[in-house]
Amino acid sequence: CIQPSVPPVPNYRLSMSIPEWLQAIQTYMKMLQYNHTGTQFFEIRKTRPLSGLMETAKEMTRESLPIKCLEAVILGIYLTNGQPSVERFPISFKTHFSGNYFHHVVLGIYCNGRYGSLGMSRRSDLMDKPLTYRTLSDLIFEFEDSYKKYLHSVKKVKIGLYVPHEPHSFQPIEWKQLVLNVSKMMHTEVRKELEKFARDMRMKILKPSSAHSPMKERSRGKSLSPHRRQASPQRRACRRDKS
Repeated sequence: CIQPSVPPVPNYRLSMSIPEWLQAIQTYMKMLQYNHTGTQFFEIRKTRPLSGLMETAKEMTRESLPIKCLEAVILGIYLTNGQPSVERFPISFKTHFSGNYFHHVVLGIYCNGRYGSLGMSRRSDLMDKPLTYRTLSDLIFEFEDSYKKYLHSVKKVKIGLYVPHEPHSFQPIEWKQLVLNVSKMMHTEVRKELEKFARDMRMKILKPSSAHSPMKERSRGKSLSPHRRQASPQRRACRRDKS
């Protein structure tokens, strides 16, 4: 019986540019393939310390099983550790299509004054984006345009903080420092909020919202419905990335 081939984990070489390195990481994730099985092979609890999530990422490289969007974010963080010029932060989308809500997450990248992303999705234009976007809002609007092709309307965008490059950190990832109800906001208002947030991020003056209050998040755009607690990551994983 022929063993399935295990894709080699990419190694950074000094001759590589950062865009080439990010492309190598994305190519590796694509070789693992998107998980269409309905079973999640790796449990990702968002509240775990970064060190624990990095152990899960190591397991992903050993097992070489198909992954979904949340696992791709953790794996992307793991593989870009040790590149201090590359800042990584989570970007989450809540979209609406045909009476249902869908959740998706990618890993935002900021390097040398440009934004891009790494990730996995069923749709090729809802995962990685090249490191060419001059502003964070340009990147977010690019995702919004991609969603429109599939008749999905973006309801909320959540932006987290830069993830530390210290793989043994006991800090959890800050997933939603900024929450925008984009469907209730003008385009110009969304851009203004994103650019202010991106500027604060670059200046490293933002602190995790969980440091002040576990439930507190900076939110813009009025919500018509009372705030509901999110489903657990395990339950949410089943609905995630249906786009």
